[in-house]
Amino acid sequence: MDLLGTASLLMTVTALFAYINYRFIRLPTTIGIMLISLVFSLLMVLLSKAGVSFGVEYTEKLLSGVDFDATLMEGMLSFLLFAGALHINLNELKDKAWVVGILASVGVITSTFIVGFASYFLLGVFGLDMPFIYCLLFGSLIAPTDPVAVLAILKTANASKSLETKIAGESLFNDGIAVVVFLIVLGIAVGDGHAATPLGAAKLFVQETIGGGIFGFLIGWFVYKLVESIDNYHVEVLLTLALVMGGYAAARALHISGPIAIVVAGLLIGNQGRSFAMTDQTRENLDTFWELIDEILNAVLFMLIGLEVIVLGVNGDYVLAGIVMFFVVLAARFIAVGIPVSLLKLRQTFHPHVISILTWGGIRGGISVALALSLPQGQERDIIVAITYVIVIMSVTMQGLTIKSLVQYAANKYPTFPEKQGTDSTLT
Repeated sequence: MDLLGTASLLMTVTALFAYINYRFIRLPTTIGIMLISLVFSLLMVLLSKAGVSFGVEYTEKLLSGVDFDATLMEGMLSFLLFAGALHINLNELKDKAWVVGILASVGVITSTFIVGFASYFLLGVFGLDMPFIYCLLFGSLIAPTDPVAVLAILKTANASKSLETKIAGESLFNDGIAVVVFLIVLGIAVGDGHAATPLGAAKLFVQETIGGGIFGFLIGWFVYKLVESIDNYHVEVLLTLALVMGGYAAARALHISGPIAIVVAGLLIGNQGRSFAMTDQTRENLDTFWELIDEILNAVLFMLIGLEVIVLGVNGDYVLAGIVMFFVVLAARFIAVGIPVSLLKLRQTFHPHVISILTWGGIRGGISVALALSLPQGQERDIIVAITYVIVIMSVTMQGLTIKSLVQYAANKYPTFPEKQGTDSTLT
């Protein structure tokens, strides 16, 4: 099947699953679609094992032709990041710059090493021995909280604007940091001499992160000036579309972080552009366009996450190891969040439940899956991909379905916390 046929079929299936969820199940759209596609996948696997091949081989062939890594990292991600950054208040983000910056950098690195060391010892218990460098590689790809999953679920959690800014801001930036860490560790694993040296790793980190941020500001400012000079929402929306697609492609060609570039550009357009360069009509149409893009791509992405189980197959040892590692990843997130927030509490006031909310709100999603699928073929890749899938599915369902209750519980328990304790709170 050609690209158009594949895309058409995937979109049709996504729409059907979305209808079933809305009509009968009533879960948040992304979670509902993923669970329906997951049940469908497991049913297909069971039919295949029972000797019923009708439709199974065709579905496997279709999904095998979908490059999940390229589809997300080179296709969907730039649109999803821009749509998320477009609605982040830059003034609120500036007030929380230290929290977001530390969690997106130190938090990712800390989590990478904790999960890396823990998996090196725990996977051996299940007879899944892996070299330490691949355990560290697993730690790096599972460390980021996926903005695609987080932003989609926060919309249903009724979180305060301040809390949403912290979680979403961290998620939008930490995936870029995590990808850089992943590339450095991957370079060491495959014997890349440049990434294997401390100087080479530091150079790559600075080039990707700082370079991506500067490039994102430049292209965002350029498009902002173009938008400022005209008053035609059709053209202005088209300019933002060109910014996302052209900017991401250019960043990749320049070997700098595309995700960070798009986030920075989105923040600039969403704040400076919306305030000073757009009419009310343009803002309304821009928001409608990007919200629709966000909803459609999120739905397709989570549908793919569920269906990919058909291609992966089911291995009992891998599933059991994935369940155990899910709790290890949660513990690593708790430590990576708890230490910096505890230190920052010496100078700022935080809600008493901030660490538990940030820990439970650290949902893993498509980016971890895409990074796992980008690994070189081999036994280590098979183990990492399977465990990553189990963690992502558990994270999206368990954390995604309960984060709203946790936020509401914290807000109800301390309803007057900001007035009593100060103004710098995650729930104000």
